Amino acid sequence: MPRLQIIESDAAQGAAAETLKKAPFNIFKGMANNPGVMEGLMSLSAAISKSESLSPVESEAVMLRVSERNDCGYCLAAHSAIAEKHGVDAATAQAYRRGDAESSREKALLAFVDAVVEKKGWIEDAELESFKSAGFDDAAVVEVIAAIAWMTFTNLFNHVNGTELDFPAVPAVTSV
Repeated sequence: MPRLQIIESDAAQGAAAETLKKAPFNIFKGMANNPGVMEGLMSLSAAISKSESLSPVESEAVMLRVSERNDCGYCLAAHSAIAEKHGVDAATAQAYRRGDAESSREKALLAFVDAVVEKKGWIEDAELESFKSAGFDDAAVVEVIAAIAWMTFTNLFNHVNGTELDFPAVPAVTSV
């Protein structure tokens, strides 16, 4: 049961009302308690999705890995559904959640995500170089950090709020 007031689209104000009309998900119904913060977060989300540094699948791999690390069932369910729309099957989504992937590029991406999260950004030069050697550029570095920030906020929000799941639940990560 959510711990914050649920705001429906007809009661929402400003950009929150627009967001809820397009995406009436429980997470946004809780975030609508602060329309200004929600607007900023949605702007960040839009900027990430418009970026061309990561493919949509790579972006979802980041979202899934961060959500797994932060134990956010809501975001895991939501981003598994989004990833599926980009052609990611359940087994691949599970691999991303474990920090694993088929391609060396995706492995480097997930290793970079893990390093940034574990070290709170204080990564080694070699870790950055390994990421770039896999074909990523400085713009991708910025995008990954933005995606980590977006997911960390939404993960923490869902934990505090107790956001009710309105996506199909996903199973726990299985070992390889």
